[in-house]
Amino acid sequence: MIDYNILPSPCYVVDEVRLRHNLELIRSVEERAGVKIIMAFKAFALWRVFPIIREYGFSTTASSLSEARLAVDEMHSLAHTYAPVYTSEEFPEIAECSSHITFNSLSQYNRYLPILRKMNRHISCGLRINPEYSPVATALYNPCAPGSRLGITASVLGNVLPDGIEGLHCHNLCESTSYELEKTLKKIETAFAPFLDKVQWLNLGGGHLMTREGYDVEHLISILKDFRHRHPQLKLILEPGSAFAWRTGELVSTVEDIVENAGVKTAMLNVSFACHMPDCLEMPYQPDIVGASSTPVAGQAVYRLGGNSCLSGDFYGDWSFDHELEIGERIVFQDMIHYTTVKTTMFNGISHPSILLWTASGKPVLLRKFAYEDYKQRMS
Repeated sequence: MIDYNILPSPCYVVDEVRLRHNLELIRSVEERAGVKIIMAFKAFALWRVFPIIREYGFSTTASSLSEARLAVDEMHSLAHTYAPVYTSEEFPEIAECSSHITFNSLSQYNRYLPILRKMNRHISCGLRINPEYSPVATALYNPCAPGSRLGITASVLGNVLPDGIEGLHCHNLCESTSYELEKTLKKIETAFAPFLDKVQWLNLGGGHLMTREGYDVEHLISILKDFRHRHPQLKLILEPGSAFAWRTGELVSTVEDIVENAGVKTAMLNVSFACHMPDCLEMPYQPDIVGASSTPVAGQAVYRLGGNSCLSGDFYGDWSFDHELEIGERIVFQDMIHYTTVKTTMFNGISHPSILLWTASGKPVLLRKFAYEDYKQRMS
């Protein structure tokens, strides 16, 4: 049991026990379904805990030069790399750090093919396809919306794959179910049927939230095995991000002030929704808070939670507490490790939360504390 009152504030805290539970479940799916599951840095890149992840044999997927370098430096493996667009300045180094490279368009593949042909080792190349189906309701996160810049539709791809293309990559899910993946597979088998027996691998991207409570893991394994039975020469790859770090840790904050205006009480925190929990404003994503309810509870004290940046909209919700909040009290946001830690900013130069590991032996280990120099160096 984590004692949040003894931890620094603000800080992100990763629970090793919960992280290992997710890793064990994901490895079980990988082994039972006969697929390859790799971890997406775009959702989770806390490299100081990578030694734990390496114990389970996972490799990684990258979306940029920095992520590809992180794969080599800290995961000790080459990356499966996809980016919406590559630049001539970065591509040669990306290639050096990659075992697989997926291209977003035919023109990008043709542009960089000469570089790949000069490499002293083989890199497996793929194309991102757009199945023109996605269950994602939030427009900001829908990669298959009409006019999307992501992936090649079947009508554009035609009937012939370019020479040298060994795989296809599809990413159209976001914290989705196995049943939505099942629909995706049917779309792929219909729209891209001419190619499935001509490529070596199919990457099904991320969004497979198999560690979420209630996710039908047995159904996931079943549909993956059935697909492999229909296409026995295809190697299936999944690259979830959230699933690895889902509900593995919290963001610990402190009430620094309480202000009231027009009958609204706002508990002012030493963290920012805009800087440290951006999905709360973008998705919008509603986190759980220890000891609080997001729906009104009769007779309980209600507070809006305010961030410490000067952005007017840096606040979230009206929360019910069973007591009046006090200055100095801890407010703990749950499930704040995946995506949150990689999307933070230093807007306003406000203090960035520390990062801490709560070990399986019940000891807190400070992984990183941020200081003025971190902000200054970013600003140059």
